[in-house]
Amino acid sequence: MQRFLKVAPTTTPETERPAPEKLIAGDPVFTTWNLEENDGLYAGIWQSTPGKWRISYDEWEYFRILEGVSIVTDESGTETRLTAGDSQIIRPGFSGTWEVLETTRKDYVIRL
Repeated sequence: MQRFLKVAPTTTPETERPAPEKLIAGDPVFTTWNLEENDGLYAGIWQSTPGKWRISYDEWEYFRILEGVSIVTDESGTETRLTAGDSQIIRPGFSGTWEVLETTRKDYVIRL
């Protein structure tokens, strides 16, 4: 196994959309470059086109916004605007919405 992995979207990306029951607005398309999947750890680059959908987390996620503008809103209505350079941690149990205003790309690390 290689011990040093260059982080660049060189792998074949996966594309998908939010489940219909989670979609609130638009027709967002997710593109994911999975760079690491090992023993409950996932890392890569994710991108979405504009739209809004419901989110809920059972896992930990750290991410950094590389480009674009999004708004994450928690269940109580508190909005967090995300732009290039912003880093966040989402803890298990978080629920709310993710709205992409301008196509957003982030790098991420998820731990189950």
